[in-house]
Amino acid sequence: MRQMGLISRVIGGPAATTALARAARDVAEVFTPNATRSMQVGHDAYLAALDEHGDEFQYLRPGFFDRLVNGLNRLPRPMLALGTLGLFVYAMVDPASFAERMIGLNYVPEPLWWLLAAIVGFYFGAREAHYLRVKPPAAAAGQRRPAKPAENAALSEWRGRGDG
Repeated sequence: MRQMGLISRVIGGPAATTALARAARDVAEVFTPNATRSMQVGHDAYLAALDEHGDEFQYLRPGFFDRLVNGLNRLPRPMLALGTLGLFVYAMVDPASFAERMIGLNYVPEPLWWLLAAIVGFYFGAREAHYLRVKPPAAAAGQRRPAKPAENAALSEWRGRGDG
């Protein structure tokens, strides 16, 4: 009990003890993120995305233009998938004509291929990034830390030799 009084006098009383504890917590959070706070931030981001999504559909009956644009937004993935399957069918049905078309692709300049790759990559990359950024809180809470990696026997032996 006498030691507690000495510590309180050295630190400076209850207010200083509280400030010291708060400072220690802030320093600890620099090295180890606050799990509760990161879950809260993730949940807030999820709710913001949900609200934004709800704002997009607040009108009961979208007009013709809205329906047309929504339909066009849904076309690229099925068209790419079905188009690729269609190329296989085309190659089986008319191999000579298919070969002529493929030879024609050799004349497309390289910068145009890079542009096509950038457009397709950004389209699908943006979709993937969207789904990675906006996770439901249940998925974020269910994440576990990765398992501890297996011990490296060669490294352990090298450390044990002492000449390292």
